[in-house]
Amino acid sequence: MNNRDIEKILEILMTESSKWNAPVKVLKRRTSDPFKVLIGAIISTRTKDEVTAEVVERLFSHVKRPEDFLSMSETQIASLIYPCGFYRTKARAIMGTARTILEAHGGKVPETMEELLKLPGVGRKVANIVLSRVYGKKAIAVDTHVFRISNRLGLVAAKKPVDAERELLKVLPESWHKEFNELLVAFGQVICRPVKPKCDQCPIERYCPKIGVRIERKD
Repeated sequence: MNNRDIEKILEILMTESSKWNAPVKVLKRRTSDPFKVLIGAIISTRTKDEVTAEVVERLFSHVKRPEDFLSMSETQIASLIYPCGFYRTKARAIMGTARTILEAHGGKVPETMEELLKLPGVGRKVANIVLSRVYGKKAIAVDTHVFRISNRLGLVAAKKPVDAERELLKVLPESWHKEFNELLVAFGQVICRPVKPKCDQCPIERYCPKIGVRIERKD
């Protein structure tokens, strides 16, 4: 796929995304606070998008800052983030992350991949969400939607998320790095689904080679 087609695809998706009621858009509208974005990204790992939106809203109606978590128990946090995937493990990670941010970073969320990866529960996807969405850095978060759709469109030919991230950094215009994750997540939540994608409703169908798509949604 050439650079001109990539730009056109992204422009179309950006225009069409205003029509989509996708959970990821709700999450972004609710906060740009670095700490809340970080914790929300930790919660989102291996969790359905709709559940993440509900859990994040409930959690931050009770707590606002890293220090608020330290007055709570892991059990209390776990009950607030249930039923997200691995909620007990994530409660422990959230506690550890809040403590590390306070003790090692003066209450500020780190701005580098190296320091973010030292936080409990933070992998490359979570770190890249923070770096791109909050700090505007050259980073692309590759979650299940981004990985699937990037391969489906032929933007990359990757077997692992880390390989997709590396390839996307090469082929995507830098001006799109910050928006790319949210754009493809919203697209994946509403139209380009894992099973039976809505190809008949897809605004970029003419550009898509549909790599790996076996069944198209017709209803």
